[in-house]
Amino acid sequence: MTRSKMHLRAALCWTMLTRILLLLLAFAGPLSAPLAAQMNSTWTTNHPPFRIAGNLYYVGSDDLAAYLITTPQGNILINTNLASSVPQIRQNIEKLGFRVADTKILLNSQAHFDHVAGTAEMKRLTHARVEVMAGDIVPMESGGRKDFFFFNDPSAYFPPVKVDKVLHDGEQVSLGGTVLTAHLTAGHTMGCTTWTMQITEDGKTYNVVIVGGASMNGGNNLIHDPKYPTEAEDFLRTFQTLRGLPCDIFLGAHGGYFDLKAKYPKLRNGAANPFLDPAGYKAFLDDREQVFRKELARQTALKK
Repeated sequence: MTRSKMHLRAALCWTMLTRILLLLLAFAGPLSAPLAAQMNSTWTTNHPPFRIAGNLYYVGSDDLAAYLITTPQGNILINTNLASSVPQIRQNIEKLGFRVADTKILLNSQAHFDHVAGTAEMKRLTHARVEVMAGDIVPMESGGRKDFFFFNDPSAYFPPVKVDKVLHDGEQVSLGGTVLTAHLTAGHTMGCTTWTMQITEDGKTYNVVIVGGASMNGGNNLIHDPKYPTEAEDFLRTFQTLRGLPCDIFLGAHGGYFDLKAKYPKLRNGAANPFLDPAGYKAFLDDREQVFRKELARQTALKK
């Protein structure tokens, strides 16, 4: 076979392969939200761990937030993030001078894989108690397979974990003199949890709010979803609850909620603590509630 014929055959084969791949992609459709989200580098890129205030530390990635609360009787960890985040969180805890083995309680913001996929492994490493809001027990113990929204999306599944204590709205979690309060802020998940605590810094006491979530999953059916018929009412109740919480230090399950990337450099430069941001908290709620009400109105009109 001549060289020109060989090049021609190779070109034809490449063209055919390209067409086949394009057809496969066309039939496959768009990536699911969770799978596409895993490609977001801010979820996996480590953020330098740092002390926020008092005994509260940040140990998460650029966007998936994880918080360490230290006490004389052991530590509390809020969120374990992706399954691949566990070594990252462990390294961050150790960089701060603490031991991951001293973690006694594991809490979470919402039972989605990006916040709890590492919980089973972190529980194995630490033997800590897993304490979860009642509405999120089923997805936690089923590994997302019984989540009301992602139940049919294997890319959103995660290692199941046995919950040691069921929490309810307003219940307190105490360890070594530190008290956190669990607020049910359902809608994003049925047991979505916002955590509050008080921190003393330089003789002053500050109210900390760690928002669990206040937005819809893309494609949510807010009007009488048979798997979550009270979702719209829960969201409205959530906004009412969040607006009633006193907030000095504004944090959340995602760094994007509270502008982590913009605030952290200011903290390093010795400026006044940028996480003291009650105005940012209000602006965040205003934005999320406006988006929710607009979508609720749109879906309500379509149902008429």
